[in-house]
Amino acid sequence: MSGVLRRYQVMSWVVGVALLVLTYAAIQDWVNHSSGLAHIVSPIHGILYMVYLVTVIEVWIKLKPTKLRVLVMVCSGFVPFLAFFVEHNTLKVLQAQERASA
Repeated sequence: MSGVLRRYQVMSWVVGVALLVLTYAAIQDWVNHSSGLAHIVSPIHGILYMVYLVTVIEVWIKLKPTKLRVLVMVCSGFVPFLAFFVEHNTLKVLQAQERASA
């Protein structure tokens, strides 16, 4: 696996987990009628998502996936649970593409 794909894989999992934590925090704040945990977690997720976007751009430049795949990769950073499914499918497709081109 190339370094670009490894970075994408790690950032996808990190952003996916951060989004799940943020979702949990937002639900907790909503249930408890407070504004505590989500205000702490949301900027962290935002920064991680920006790093994730840089990683997606790097994948796009170096491995040339389709525009639809890039769009789905971008959206997976703000739809809970989607990052894990997209990461698995994208790695499978792009690794096969790398093997075919080598």
